[in-house]
Amino acid sequence: MDKKYITTPIYYVNDVPHIGHAYTTIIADSLARFYRLKGYETFFLTGTDEHGQKIEQAAISRGKNPKEYADTVSAKFRSLWDEFEISYDYFIRTTDENHKKGAQKAFETMLQKGDIYKGEYEGHYCVSCETFFTDMQLINGEVCPDCGRTTTLVKEESYFFRLSAYQDKLLKWYQNVDDCVIPKAKKNEVISFVKQGLRDLSITRTSFDWGIKLPSSLGDSKHVLYVWLDALVNYISALGYGTDEKNFSYWPASFHLVGKDILRFHSVYWPAFLMSLNLPLPKHIAAHGWWTRNGEKMSKSKGNVVNPREVAEAYGLENFRYFLLREVPFGQDGDFSQKALIDRINSDLGNELGNLLNRIIGMSSKYADFKLDSIDVLKYYKKEIDTADMILEEAQNYMEELCTNKYLEELWKVLTIANQSIALYEPWSRIKEGKKDEALALVALSANLLAKTTVLLSPIMPQTANKIANALGFQIDTNAYNKLIIEKKLLDKSILTPTEPLFPKVEKELMESVIPTKDQNKKEFINIDKFFACEIKIGTVIKAEAVEKSDKLLKLSVDLGEAKPRQIISGIKAYYEPAALIGTQVCVLANLKPAKIMGMESEGMILTAEDKNGLSLIRPENAKIKGAFIK
Repeated sequence: MDKKYITTPIYYVNDVPHIGHAYTTIIADSLARFYRLKGYETFFLTGTDEHGQKIEQAAISRGKNPKEYADTVSAKFRSLWDEFEISYDYFIRTTDENHKKGAQKAFETMLQKGDIYKGEYEGHYCVSCETFFTDMQLINGEVCPDCGRTTTLVKEESYFFRLSAYQDKLLKWYQNVDDCVIPKAKKNEVISFVKQGLRDLSITRTSFDWGIKLPSSLGDSKHVLYVWLDALVNYISALGYGTDEKNFSYWPASFHLVGKDILRFHSVYWPAFLMSLNLPLPKHIAAHGWWTRNGEKMSKSKGNVVNPREVAEAYGLENFRYFLLREVPFGQDGDFSQKALIDRINSDLGNELGNLLNRIIGMSSKYADFKLDSIDVLKYYKKEIDTADMILEEAQNYMEELCTNKYLEELWKVLTIANQSIALYEPWSRIKEGKKDEALALVALSANLLAKTTVLLSPIMPQTANKIANALGFQIDTNAYNKLIIEKKLLDKSILTPTEPLFPKVEKELMESVIPTKDQNKKEFINIDKFFACEIKIGTVIKAEAVEKSDKLLKLSVDLGEAKPRQIISGIKAYYEPAALIGTQVCVLANLKPAKIMGMESEGMILTAEDKNGLSLIRPENAKIKGAFIK
């Protein structure tokens, strides 16, 4: 039987784990558990990415050296995954010695092949994204197209990877392997990017030290590996590439699970590196979407970032796992809200799953002293069993395609058959009519439908599935999967065990809301001290020009009577011609914190008034001395 190799991205240690990290990891964990259930030898990898300029800067800002800082944050990821009982086989860190050897070997191999050469690099680099961008990719000549931060013009000696030489080979791979990148819409984006043309990739840096040094045999110790080359190699170094290669039989990866923001690195750079190394390409690179909260993008400033540990503690880990994998189709963005989570717990889990178990145990207690016997199920209810077996057989395709929401929807169809059969055939009526065999067969039908569903639910909700299996008198493992799912057999005779309700009803939100709702009709007053904290000065416009590529902005030079004029970017282009503003006096909020607007620093704000008739500058009635305060 083929082996399965499942990976998450290795998470960058510039922050603590959030819902996006948990989502990726729980999908990967569920997939690994699914394949183990089916009997596959499975290797599940996760870990942390710990090198690069961004980490070095973050460490320095906290008064730590980079390794100390990386140790602290990496431990937070590992601790959370252990708390969440994530079934990883190996937690890799890019500061591990074995990984360093693997990355150095990869560089050396590509160099010997002629795919790496030395030159000089000059280009725009985004420290936050650890990515170089061409002039064509930048916004307004210097702003990162991915994160919106200002890039830095870098000029330094560098080693380059001949990425351009692999453009046609990559396009051929995309064409020949239909599901190499999933979902298909994301694959089309990748193809479009590659068709625009690939430039050779700078893969070393000399402007900082926190990274993997080049092999000592090259005698070029001032260079460290580009963080993305270093990071991507983890998928093979974790299997022993460059060292003992004891687990390398798991390669190629069955699934690389990534967020859509890092798809380009995994579907363009990584396959090209592997081609250069003469290694097989991954079978599937799967990109999922992002999570919002109550319809809003998450950010620290808004205070609405979802802490996965907090959700699990409030609502239960298993419920959280179910919600994440049921709520959103893979590849699309999802929205987290407590209301949606509570609805899933009370409806899907409580009413349909937990209540079915309670009904089965209750009926078996009342009619058969907790005894369960499947002997007459096919005699009376073969149609229901056959339909359920067919649904469960086909449902597994959805899991292998990472359509976890569809997978769970199919499992719940079988629960619906069980619940509807009880309502339709009414075992209590069968007992009154003297048809006890039919009534007991109906109880056994419901138990078997629940058992079969529970086997396939176990990768998603392992603890819950084990509780249900214990109550029904069987054990979830590959033997149970083969018997109940593959061979379509029924449960053996057993004694059912009463259990506490699995999903107590959630009556209200259990986490404090972090997004305040403002009463639009309620006035918020400030005291006079806050007003006087604002420095509003009179200034004279001495220069004005339009900002290229902007329909709204003008760049003004305003004399406030200071040592030099202020540069102020103002959104008044639609109302004023630049030439008409020169010599006019304006009111300026002078102690506003400087801000970057389209890559230009703005050192204040021009005050205006706007109504349905348009916008006007607020100006003094009579000319005033430059720098005069407004009181």
